Amino acid sequence: MATHATNTQPHQTEQTSAVLKLLSFNIQVGIDTLKFSDYFRKGWRHVLPHSGRHLNLMRIAHLIQQYDIVALQEVDAGSLRSSYINQVQYLAERAQFPFWHLQQNRKLAHIAAHANGLLSKFPTEMIIDHSLPGRVPGRGALQASFGHSEQTLAVFVVHLALGKKSQEKQLNYLAESVANKQHFVIMGDLNCSAESLITALASRGIKSQAPSANMATYPSWSPKKCIDHIVISDSLKIRSFGVLPNVISDHLPVTLEIELPPELNLHMSDRAEDKIENSHLVVENPTKLNRWIKRLTKN
Repeated sequence: MATHATNTQPHQTEQTSAVLKLLSFNIQVGIDTLKFSDYFRKGWRHVLPHSGRHLNLMRIAHLIQQYDIVALQEVDAGSLRSSYINQVQYLAERAQFPFWHLQQNRKLAHIAAHANGLLSKFPTEMIIDHSLPGRVPGRGALQASFGHSEQTLAVFVVHLALGKKSQEKQLNYLAESVANKQHFVIMGDLNCSAESLITALASRGIKSQAPSANMATYPSWSPKKCIDHIVISDSLKIRSFGVLPNVISDHLPVTLEIELPPELNLHMSDRAEDKIENSHLVVENPTKLNRWIKRLTKN
């Protein structure tokens, strides 16, 4: 994995806060879909490898490399259809993310390995794999905590079920999971409106915000459904948000820039120096790693 990054520290502001750039993207295991008929014409790519997948992953890597934390849904953990490539690790290497985490939720023999993924310019304090409730098993939430002590940012990468009853159970599970979190981010393919999650949170007295709630992301070539979201705690300040027009998958990516409270920013920066060894970081070039550490811990 790449051991250096061009943007390994949040962008500092005069108030010693930091701007964190987030992106969530359902990449459809690297399959490019440009029109509805592609579901039939390219459907075989969900079970068999193809050369174009590699090129599409390179396009995704180029798109995501400017962000600080990236949530990925519908990635393959390494199976026949992906040519046995762990797509989370592959994107981390190509986009120069020094830290990555994988949650495999469902495996269909050697043919497909369904997973969520998280890429980060920061080391994590803790990783938790949540198995979400539902009629059909195989849905999960990947939780990553950044910072330490009482000042942590909890990030959840999720891909919820299609069925409404299972969705309701999963939304309630997520609401319970963040009930004691002061700062949190939930991002992914919810397969429902952001309002559904906000309502589940509000029923537990949790205030949240979803700035891109009414921005359509699916299908990517003619977006009509608002199902990909980034929902954050009321404690985080929104700087900018949007949906990128890049038609690479059948979903469009969602972006959000947030301003971290000064005390949280301080703790996240501290962990960059003393927690590096706890994430998936492979040292290919020690000189580059030392330069990266100096850049990460500067100021």
